[in-house]
Amino acid sequence: SGYKNSRLVYIPEHVLIHDVNDMLLGATPASDRDAWLRRRIEFADTDMAGIVHFANFFRFMEEAEHAFYRSLGFTVHDFRPAPGEPRIGWPRVHAEADYRLPLEFEEEVEIEVLVEDVRNKSIRYQFRFWKHPDGEGRLAATGRFSVVCVRFNETEARMESIPVPDWVREKLAAAPGELLGSTK
Repeated sequence: SGYKNSRLVYIPEHVLIHDVNDMLLGATPASDRDAWLRRRIEFADTDMAGIVHFANFFRFMEEAEHAFYRSLGFTVHDFRPAPGEPRIGWPRVHAEADYRLPLEFEEEVEIEVLVEDVRNKSIRYQFRFWKHPDGEGRLAATGRFSVVCVRFNETEARMESIPVPDWVREKLAAAPGELLGSTK
């Protein structure tokens, strides 16, 4: 199967997506307007210098990850294989970010999500933050999450790692190497 969801980005709740089936399930987007979605930098995202505070990049990555799950038909809140089954979750076991260019109040940024690797019990994501999406599209920051699939044991009040379920795995594929290494 071809690579799925190679270019999902943060999706504000009010954005309309055209040709959504092709964008989410096709190897390439149906049109350029569906390849990239945007987020505007809000005043609350910035620090005293008027640029995005470094910690907010992690929040933006999590928002993009949640939008990615919703695009696959999953819910972030009550992730279950079926009603009555134990809940599963995706805690982060690693998070990193590298900053190249400042993002400023009222700028638009595109946040790209790529599946880097799907392992037995974990998934690794890459994130790219693109500044000036209508112009030269400069890479402002990159990030990574490693998440582990866990089942919640409600009786013992703990999490235990489990293999990524087939019903999740069948909707994911690692991005091609040339796409993972590419930063335009």
